[in-house]
Amino acid sequence: QVQLVESGGGLVQAGGSLRLSCAASGNIFSINAMGWYRQAPGKQREFIAAITSGGTTNYADSVKGRFTISRDNAKNTMYLQIYSLKPEDTAVYYCNAAVITPRLYTYWGQGTQVTVSS
Repeated sequence: QVQLVESGGGLVQAGGSLRLSCAASGNIFSINAMGWYRQAPGKQREFIAAITSGGTTNYADSVKGRFTISRDNAKNTMYLQIYSLKPEDTAVYYCNAAVITPRLYTYWGQGTQVTVSS
């Protein structure tokens, strides 16, 4: 059993910053890629960023320059630093991880709400 728990969301004013965390725990042999997604009200879940175990990153064009993904492999934790928040960043942010237990399976967290006020 593997759990992913997001934290760090909240209510912030436009222009502010947030740092989201995603901590994986449980029967983990290793973690391959990890990623962040978000889902705004009435919209489909969208990809934000991903990071491999070696630190290679990939971002959606819509967030390049304002979002930074990182991870601490020793802690099985991933982060998302968000700068210059905009009201359109309001969404539930989810993390996922490709975990080897030793079988490979993708797990999702329960999400953390980010609300940006104008």
